[in-house]
Amino acid sequence: MICILNSGVLIAQDSVTVVALDTTAVKTKWHFLLEPYIMFPNMHGTTGMGGLPNAQVDENPGDIFKNLQFGVMLYAEAVKGFWTVSADLTYMKLKSDVNVKNGIVSGTAEVKQLAWELAVMRKLAPWFELGLAFQLNNIKSDVDLFINTSAGPQERTSEIDESWVDPSILTRVKFDLSKKWFFQFRGNIGGGGIGSDLYWQLQSYFGYRFSEQFHLSAGYRVIYIDYETGSGNDRFVYNMTTFGPVLRFGFDF
Repeated sequence: MICILNSGVLIAQDSVTVVALDTTAVKTKWHFLLEPYIMFPNMHGTTGMGGLPNAQVDENPGDIFKNLQFGVMLYAEAVKGFWTVSADLTYMKLKSDVNVKNGIVSGTAEVKQLAWELAVMRKLAPWFELGLAFQLNNIKSDVDLFINTSAGPQERTSEIDESWVDPSILTRVKFDLSKKWFFQFRGNIGGGGIGSDLYWQLQSYFGYRFSEQFHLSAGYRVIYIDYETGSGNDRFVYNMTTFGPVLRFGFDF
């Protein structure tokens, strides 16, 4: 009888040990999220390059999609324990006619714009994360203008390839509203003259889980960048607010 009891105790202890190991494994298991998304952007602000006059930008989603030649928007993250590592990539190639303003008779502009954010966050509460982010910005622009002068219209061209990095403090709040519905808010603030004079970003989404592997969310995003560098032919100004609704397709695995 004693042997049987001892055997039972040993089996129970082994079972507890296995359960504990399984629980630890679950807590330290990697979780991955892939989210292609589409933003319907408005752009409002000022850009300038070289000796050309600054241009006022006031574009709506229809204007941007009409001039869009190629675009990619993709978010990805990896989660393990209390830590999250994320990457957010946006790329657009646009080509359009230049508005006839500030002495500009006619012209064309081609812009390739890349924004790539890498971030690390730590969970401080079940619903709250705090972290650091670094966003690489790259803008390549080719502008060909005809400008009114005292001698008549003259052609002026300018090319620029500008890159900078904006560090920022990042916060994220997310919680479940029900078994299917969830809410997420994400905010950045930074720049501080390291890259931009000021950079901030706000995102807010409501989502619905169709299954453990797929969810859909919709919300709004605002990005502000105030960047200026150089002088003369090397001058570059990008003071822009980009904002609009966003639709995200999430794949969990």
